[in-house]
Amino acid sequence: MNKLGILSAAVIVALSAPAAYAKVSDAEAAKLGSQLTPLGGEKAANADGSIPAWDGGITSAPAGYSKGMHHPDPFAADKIEFTITNANKDQYKDHLTDGQRKLFELYPDTFKMNVYQTRRTASVPQFVSDATKANASRAELIADGNGISGASIGIPFPIPQNGLEAIWNHVLRFRGIDVETSRSQAAPTASGGYTLVETAEEIRFEYSRPEMTLDKLKETNTLFYFKQVVTQPARLAGTALLVKETMDQEALPRQAWTYNTGQRRVRKAPNVAFDTPGTVSDGLRTTDDFDMFNGSPVRYNWELVGKQEIYIPYNDYKLHSDKLKYDQILQPGHINPEHVRWEKHRVWVVKAQLKEGMRHIYKSRTFYIDEDSWQVSLTDIYDNRDELYRVAVAHGINYYEVPTHWTTLEVIHDLQSRRYLAMGLDNEGRMYNFDASLSEANFTPAALRRAGIR
Repeated sequence: MNKLGILSAAVIVALSAPAAYAKVSDAEAAKLGSQLTPLGGEKAANADGSIPAWDGGITSAPAGYSKGMHHPDPFAADKIEFTITNANKDQYKDHLTDGQRKLFELYPDTFKMNVYQTRRTASVPQFVSDATKANASRAELIADGNGISGASIGIPFPIPQNGLEAIWNHVLRFRGIDVETSRSQAAPTASGGYTLVETAEEIRFEYSRPEMTLDKLKETNTLFYFKQVVTQPARLAGTALLVKETMDQEALPRQAWTYNTGQRRVRKAPNVAFDTPGTVSDGLRTTDDFDMFNGSPVRYNWELVGKQEIYIPYNDYKLHSDKLKYDQILQPGHINPEHVRWEKHRVWVVKAQLKEGMRHIYKSRTFYIDEDSWQVSLTDIYDNRDELYRVAVAHGINYYEVPTHWTTLEVIHDLQSRRYLAMGLDNEGRMYNFDASLSEANFTPAALRRAGIR
């Protein structure tokens, strides 16, 4: 058995990135929407039927849902098919990552995976599907992979030829247009105690706007704007961050500013990137861990290894529910596994290896990217001794009012300290607003200062 488990011969690609970043042919691009899903996943079921054929994903909200609600579970009647534990994990080793197996070993009595029927629910608006097909034969990497051109709105490389293209697909996957969120994060101690950190966030996705053109993107060189303001606890309230993410990172790297409540000043923050510790993260994540991976890929060599069938969190509506309190989710060592839904899905396996002469606290990372949404679902992270250091887990749902597949919670496990950081807790807060109307004026240093003042 190949160490990657069950691979689909039709989709295995070269083990190393080509010297030139070639575009796919029109004939290959024509497979989108026929043999492939509109975003490039395999439409067909897998060999034994445990992964069904993609039938369009969720295209409408369930009865009783209205915008502003937490999202009712369309599959609440589904039953657990089986449970993976430390005792029986070897039976499922071909469908588990090294990081998952390590979590079983660290927490043999409490960590488990309840596995449910696989439901391929990922979907996007039609204009995103149309743009993805247009991108397929014209998008290309530039600046030695540190930027892209020839793409807008949709997935730039739905039929990826190398690891760089695959990770750019994650960075540029559709997550809405203007989004307001109110989320919380917690970093429980080994005994389970935690302080909740609440943030208000605004995101304007320039790349994804329906009216966006290639010329406009080239002119503005802006992928998205992001603003985050800490609202609780009181000692941190007003701490604020503003990011302008660029499309050609070599021509203009990420632009970032922070607001310091003590000094009441906005400062340029060029170090908000790569392995700088994440905002109020208790040192449990790097800046580029946010959203499972973000920012410039320039410090790594990227290898597209192939595809694998593994168990990933999916349709985690139970974990997302406003019927749950944070105390019911957060526990010592890891979140409460009773609220997590695991399903078998096909994922792209992408390995990032630190380039010689580059610095980062992570020597390598293995990303497992959902074929239907391009959401990184799991990441195994290794330190400079080539030992597993951290394991990141993305718990996704389909926000069917948009629609888009995105996370409801991200958890980063630090294996050395046996602690974890849970980001995106929203059970006790208000739901995402995908109908926000955010102008560029919301994302200036002056706007950051106004937002940060307590």
